[in-house]
Amino acid sequence: MKLWGGRFEAAASDVFEKFSGSLDCDKRLVDADIRGSQAYARALEQVGVLTSEERAGIVAAFDALREEARTPAFFEGADDEDVHTLVIRKLKDRVGALADKIHTGRSRNDQVSLDIRLWLREEIDASRASVRDLMAALIACARRNPQAIVCGYTHTRRAQPVLWPHYLLAYFEMFARDHQRLTEARARANVMPLGSGAIAGSGFPFDRDAIARDLGFDSITRNSMDVSGDRDFALDFLHASSLTMLHLSRLAEDWILYSGEEYGWLELGDGVTTGSSMMPQKKNPDALELIRGKCGAVFGDYTALFLIMKGLPMTYNRDMQEDKPRIFDAADQLRGSLDMATVVVNTTRLRPERPEDAVQTSWAVATDLADALARNGTPFHQAHKIVGRLVLESVRASKKPSDWTPESLAAFDPAFTPETSRYLNASEGIHTRELPGGTGPNAVARALDDAEGRLAALR
Repeated sequence: MKLWGGRFEAAASDVFEKFSGSLDCDKRLVDADIRGSQAYARALEQVGVLTSEERAGIVAAFDALREEARTPAFFEGADDEDVHTLVIRKLKDRVGALADKIHTGRSRNDQVSLDIRLWLREEIDASRASVRDLMAALIACARRNPQAIVCGYTHTRRAQPVLWPHYLLAYFEMFARDHQRLTEARARANVMPLGSGAIAGSGFPFDRDAIARDLGFDSITRNSMDVSGDRDFALDFLHASSLTMLHLSRLAEDWILYSGEEYGWLELGDGVTTGSSMMPQKKNPDALELIRGKCGAVFGDYTALFLIMKGLPMTYNRDMQEDKPRIFDAADQLRGSLDMATVVVNTTRLRPERPEDAVQTSWAVATDLADALARNGTPFHQAHKIVGRLVLESVRASKKPSDWTPESLAAFDPAFTPETSRYLNASEGIHTRELPGGTGPNAVARALDDAEGRLAALR
C-alpha cells in the first residue's frame, strides 16, 4: 500500500520503486514509529477524530505490532516504500479501515522528524554511557601506575616528563567534552515536531505540549516550515560523533606507537591484538587500527549529510531521505569504537621502566633546569640559552643528564648551583608543577579525585 496515489493515473516504474525505497535502512525506526503513532492516536482522540474505543483498539494493535517487530519475521517479504508504510499496512491488517484515520493531520515530514528524534535521543544515551565507561577505564588505568613517569611529546619529539596519570587525564578531558557535546546534541533532538504537518501546520487543534509530555520531549518545535526542512539536530549529533572519533583516533595512534618495539611502553592484551598469517612473531594492534580507520567513516557521514543539506530550498526535499544511512552508520561506528577502546584500556599494561628510562636518558629535563635557573634570578631567556648550550655539549659528548655532577655543571656555567643540579632527575622537576592542571604529584592526585567525582555526577 501507499500513503498517496489519488493524483496519479499510472503506477511508478519498477526502477523508481527500487531506487526510492528506503525500508532496508529505515526499518530501524520501527519501534520509534510505533511509539510515536500510539501517542498520535491518543492526540486524535483528544480532538475527536477517534473515539476512546477506536483509540484503545489502535493502541493495542500497535502494542502487538511492537512485539512482533522484535522478530525477523516482521519484515519478511515486505516490499513497502518505507517503514511508515509498512507499519500502517500491518495496522490495517489488524484493525481494518480504522487504520486509515491514524494519519489524519499528520505528514510523513513531521512523522519522520519525530521518529529520528525518538531513535536518536536513545542512541545518544547509549553513546554517552559508552563514553562514561571509557572515562572510567582511563581513571582505573591511571590508578594502576600512579607514580609512573613518562615523556610528554610535542612534534613527536621528547619534550617534558609528566606523570602517566596526567597523560591519561588529558584524554579524560577530551572525552568529558565529548560527553557534554553529546548531551547538547540530545537536547537539540529532544524537541517534539508532531503537529507541524507537511509545511503549514496541522489543520486539527492538537495540544502539542501534551503530545510532547506523552513522548518525554522537553519542548515543542516553534515553526512548521522549519521542522519540515530541518536536520540540524542530526548534524549536531554527527558533529559530536566526529569529534569523539577524532579523540579516539588520537588515543589509538598514541598507543599503536607506544606498544611498538621502538617505544615498548605498553603491552596490549591478547584479546585486542592479532597475529600474522606469515610472520610468527607479530602481535598487531588491530583493534586500535580499526578504531583509527573507522574515524574516517564517521567524518564521511558528517560531510555527506552536510552536503546533502547544502543549498536545499525550503522546505522538505527528497534528498533528505539520505540522512538516515549517515546517522545510523555514524552511531554504529561511534558506539563500537568507544566500547572497543574501553576494552583496550582495561586490558593494556604499562611497563613503567621503559618510559622512565626514555625520560632519564634524554634531555626532557631541560625545561626543569631552565626554570631552576630562572627561580635563582637568571633571566629566563638567558637561562634558556645556558641550558641549550648544555644540551648541545651533552649531545656532542654523548652525555645524558645523570652523567653531570654538581661540580661539572658549575664548571660549565657558574649560574648552576648545587641546588639546581637535582633537577637533572626528572622526578624532581615534576614536583615543581603543582599548580592546578599541572603534572605535580599532588596536583595529579587531586585531579584524579576530581575526575572520579565528575564522572560519578555524570552517571
